[in-house]
Amino acid sequence: MELALLYSGGKDSSLAALLLDRFYDVRCVTGTFGLTDDYEHAEAAAESLGFPFDTVELDQAVAGEAVELMQEDGFPRNGIQRVHEHALETIAELDVDAIADGTRRDDRVPTISRAQAQSLEDRHDVDYIAPLSGFGRHAVDRLVDDTFEVEQGPSEEIPKADYEGELRALLVEEHGPGAVADVFPDHEQTYVHGRTD
Repeated sequence: MELALLYSGGKDSSLAALLLDRFYDVRCVTGTFGLTDDYEHAEAAAESLGFPFDTVELDQAVAGEAVELMQEDGFPRNGIQRVHEHALETIAELDVDAIADGTRRDDRVPTISRAQAQSLEDRHDVDYIAPLSGFGRHAVDRLVDDTFEVEQGPSEEIPKADYEGELRALLVEEHGPGAVADVFPDHEQTYVHGRTD
């Protein structure tokens, strides 16, 4: 069975790929607005883990909506959620049996409700799977430490294709260089370079 995994090249989506690999033909898919080439890092991560990689084009109007939401709110949560839902809708239109993401049990954003999952499945005739939905952050971190070679650091320094880079670029373009610091809190990102074995 074919599965499209919404993939960033970070630890969560990489762990999701490994968990799903036993049951599906996993293809790592990164959604891009075409604003940056951040997806190249996700492509390298997928290849280092032995998974095929593809990109899908996301609607730039959604990026604009997300940036305006973030600017108005003063935080990224609602904008990131809007983009994630759009990305899942987009990969659900691919010729696959299932779609998945790397959302964890304790993620604050993005999250997919049971109703949203059922709606995706019904409208697109695919299965939606969140293989990490039963795992908390500490469990994921322990599994990742035993499985992957990971680079970790401040989000503005670590390459990753989780929409944030493109949304940051658009924030700067629309609202100036200070807008990123006004919206995004300092936080750590990860980038998977390969397996430890």
